[in-house]
Amino acid sequence: MKSLMLVLAAGLAFHTAAGEIIVQRIHGDVSVRHGVAEGWSKVASGDVLRPDDTMKTGEKGAAVLVASTPAGKKTIALPPDVIVDMSDIRDLSPEDLMLKLTMEKVRASSYQWKNEDLQIPHAAVMHGADQAPASLHEGDPAVGILQFNGVHVLFTNGFYATCALKGMEILRRYPSLESGFENRFLVAEALEKADLRGEARNEYGTMTAMAGLTPAQQEQIRARIEALRK
Repeated sequence: MKSLMLVLAAGLAFHTAAGEIIVQRIHGDVSVRHGVAEGWSKVASGDVLRPDDTMKTGEKGAAVLVASTPAGKKTIALPPDVIVDMSDIRDLSPEDLMLKLTMEKVRASSYQWKNEDLQIPHAAVMHGADQAPASLHEGDPAVGILQFNGVHVLFTNGFYATCALKGMEILRRYPSLESGFENRFLVAEALEKADLRGEARNEYGTMTAMAGLTPAQQEQIRARIEALRK
């Protein structure tokens, strides 16, 4: 498994990083983290963000970014309460997507094997004023919520490949979020829109075993599976 990860990582090293991203406007609490730094710093209009930067908006914060893509300039609005990695604001080739998807599945399998005997507590989803303070650490479920809010941003702006990958990663790292129907459905829908029909169908299929599905949710899943079989 380790050697497979090394081979896949080597292959990904040749792929293009995200393009230039400029902060056009900010409002309220908006901050950026550079690379692997633990601290967050203030950001200002006109700042140029790097691919290894991460942006966070607070409960009353918002920002507008302008990203350079192969198709031209793209404006991206960040609503309150999101965390978005700048490296995810890009389009992936089908080959790159499949490589990364394989890597994520390997990580997920390894994670399940290491934690199969652990009791991982589930946490309720928090929004707005119910969230923990800004000193959140990476293991805090509230961080996972902010990151998954960022997954919604990727989906809204058409970055379906990175949306699916980031969504799968967050659900793996924060098991409490995996029980949410909307979270799982968003990942499956992103795979579908990224033209990975087989992967999307499999993802919808695993959702049929989720506990507590309403009749409407069951029908929603069934309809998507049937549509992908055509």
